[in-house]
Amino acid sequence: MESDNVAQESVADEHPEIPDSEQVVAQPSKSSLKKAARREKLAALKLERRAKEKLAKKEKKRVKAEKRAAGELDSDDEPKPKKRRVGPPFGGRVVVDLGFDEKMTEKEVQSLCSQLGYTYSANRHAGHPFALVFSSLNGKSLARLESLGDASYKRWTNTEWWEEGYERLWEADPSVKQSLVYLTADSDEELTELRPDETYVIGGICDHNRLKNECLNKAQASGIRTARLPIGTYLAELRTRKVLTVNQAFEILVHWVDTRDWESAFHAVIPKRKFEESSKSKEKEQESNAENVDNGKVVLSLEELEDQATEP
Repeated sequence: MESDNVAQESVADEHPEIPDSEQVVAQPSKSSLKKAARREKLAALKLERRAKEKLAKKEKKRVKAEKRAAGELDSDDEPKPKKRRVGPPFGGRVVVDLGFDEKMTEKEVQSLCSQLGYTYSANRHAGHPFALVFSSLNGKSLARLESLGDASYKRWTNTEWWEEGYERLWEADPSVKQSLVYLTADSDEELTELRPDETYVIGGICDHNRLKNECLNKAQASGIRTARLPIGTYLAELRTRKVLTVNQAFEILVHWVDTRDWESAFHAVIPKRKFEESSKSKEKEQESNAENVDNGKVVLSLEELEDQATEP
């Protein structure tokens, strides 16, 4: 008992201003507990609201992408194209060959169908539009397009959709083959100009370089001339492989018709990041070459030392 009294006295001596009854830890009041609970609830609601806003924004972006792919964006929603002086059709024809469905994954088919939407939009806003044909529409691409915007692709103006392959072009007249050019980056021949009496075939393929030479092999099997766009001639600094999406290849043709300038057409269409990647690749190559030169000097000096060591 005496020790307990001594302990109480020592506490009182340390905190003489606090009564003995308040020496214990104070419990939070009901009011403070309610405020803390309210703060936690508000924080949780804020996180929930942000998550819903994020999902709504993502869904809106997805719907807009599908409408763009289907060619259904309203003029107010669609990116404003640069104004071009509208003129008569160029006269040439572009065929997008959709005969590669079975070689692509579902995700690649989805990307391809989006590219078809951009292709149609580019032709619709072209100063001198092409006659646009989509051939071999009979597989996964057809199913995907049917699911977008209530099959809105059927309402694309000045556009033809063929279930048959591009062979339909020369069924009635085999001589038509002479006016066909299958555009592929794997061709040895370089395209120098576009002619209004020719038909240009673009492979409807989205493979991320996985299906190299597919378009070239198909064209050669059909007996069709092939050619590549002259990117290497006009953009020597572009060191990455010159493979374009369907809509990029088509947009380059559209720009060339308007300007008759390949370099201008390439710079207008090819993403700037491609040039940045090429620049970084060139820098790495230069650094690698410099290292190799240094290593070569070291090897040479070692050989000289060995020669000296073996001399009599």
